[in-house]
Amino acid sequence: MDFEAARAELIEHLSTEIKDERVLAAMRRIPRELFVPPQERHLAYEDRPLPIGLDQTISQPFIIALMTEALELTGNEKVLEVGTGSGYQAAILAELARLVITTERLLMLAEGAKRVLDSLGYTNIEVHLAEEALGWQREAPYDAIMVTAGAPRVPADLLAQLAIGGHLVIPVGSRYVQELYKITKRKRKNIVQQLGGCRFVSLIGKDAWEEE
Repeated sequence: MDFEAARAELIEHLSTEIKDERVLAAMRRIPRELFVPPQERHLAYEDRPLPIGLDQTISQPFIIALMTEALELTGNEKVLEVGTGSGYQAAILAELARLVITTERLLMLAEGAKRVLDSLGYTNIEVHLAEEALGWQREAPYDAIMVTAGAPRVPADLLAQLAIGGHLVIPVGSRYVQELYKITKRKRKNIVQQLGGCRFVSLIGKDAWEEE
């Protein structure tokens, strides 16, 4: 399969709605096929989520691009990602920011993501096994936070880790369907925007869903 041609076709498709050229350029550089299981690689550049094992998924490219664009990264930010998964989103963030801290609660996924990210030469990504509290408090505050799992509400722990003026992008709703929110932190009243409907796996941890 010609992955480069498939990637170019996907980026052309995304460019009809995603206007941040830096986001599109980052996705054009990254081999998504390396972040999916071998049996799914022929589908790597379809605009759809794909299973990555352990009941987890790599998100639909359009949703990834939309969430990344919403963070408004300029290149000098320290970004927190909650939910490493395959590591694909972390790679995109690393192309656009100074430092990416990413947490994953499933050891097998964290180790797999780190292997792929290391093989691609990323030196500005830290992969951590998630703790009970959401996020990674010891390196807060963050200029931007992305959550790649659905939450019942906007977690106070994550808002506390966001710098004033920073953006938090998170799916909020039920376990089965969510609305994508962009929260811009202000000293007095945060700005909340809705970016559209989505469907993610459940966020697990304090101030989110409990383990089933």
